Amino acid sequence: MTTSDLDWNTLSVPVDLPEVVDEISYQRVVENSGATWDYFPGHFDPVYAQSQGNPTIYVNTMHLAGFADRVATDWAGPGARVVRRSMRLVGSIYAGDTMIGRGRAVAKRCDTTVDPPRYLVDIQIEVANQHGALCCPVEITLQMPRIP
Repeated sequence: MTTSDLDWNTLSVPVDLPEVVDEISYQRVVENSGATWDYFPGHFDPVYAQSQGNPTIYVNTMHLAGFADRVATDWAGPGARVVRRSMRLVGSIYAGDTMIGRGRAVAKRCDTTVDPPRYLVDIQIEVANQHGALCCPVEITLQMPRIP
């Protein structure tokens, strides 16, 4: 464990997480979809995306999931790991947009059904664009380190 890890023992909830901002270039949308083998044309072909009513290409679901995980783990530190994620797609992040993640730790608990026990924190995250339009609400549970 590093000194940048949060300690589950000293964590008080609720608490707001720092905002994470990410500029989404055309190149990043295409590279991410290729890296995740997601060859749906809406992620790399602007003509196709526009024919479907979109202004241009847009990030894929795995990009959004990874970004939400980053919002949570940037706050918690490298000793934390995502053990549950639930997300809903309600909008899109397009090439040229700024993706903004805002989160809030809302609960913590000790899971004693496993040995050793897991120290968990529930986080609610909203991924939006630069205009404040909600793209993806996400619920994440992190397993956190606990300093005895």
